[in-house]
Amino acid sequence: MQSCEKPYSAKNSGLRLRVRLTPRANRNAVDGLVQDAQGQTLLQLRLKAPPVEGAANKALVNYLASELKLRKGDVEIVAGAKSRVKTLQLSGVPSDLAASLDRLLQDG
Repeated sequence: MQSCEKPYSAKNSGLRLRVRLTPRANRNAVDGLVQDAQGQTLLQLRLKAPPVEGAANKALVNYLASELKLRKGDVEIVAGAKSRVKTLQLSGVPSDLAASLDRLLQDG
C-alpha cells in the first residue's frame, strides 16, 4: 500500500470515508489502514457492539462522532449498512475533517 493513500476523499461539503468494521471486538479501537480486494484504502475499526439490529452501525456513528468531535447527525452511513465495508459521509470543512482523521490514525 502506498503511504500517501487515504481512506477518505472530499465530497459534498465534507468527506467520504471508507471503513472496514469488525463488530463484537473486546474494545473499541482504530486498527490502522487496510486495503480491500480492489486496492482501495480503508480505515480498519473494531467495536464492541454486535452486528444485530443496527447496533454496530449506531456504535460506529457514535464512535466516529465522538472521536472526531462531530455531531452524530454529521456522520452518515451512505453505503454498506449491512456489510463490514461501509462508506460514510462526514459533514463539515473537508480540511478540518481530514486533519481530525489523520490525528485519529496517528493516535489509534
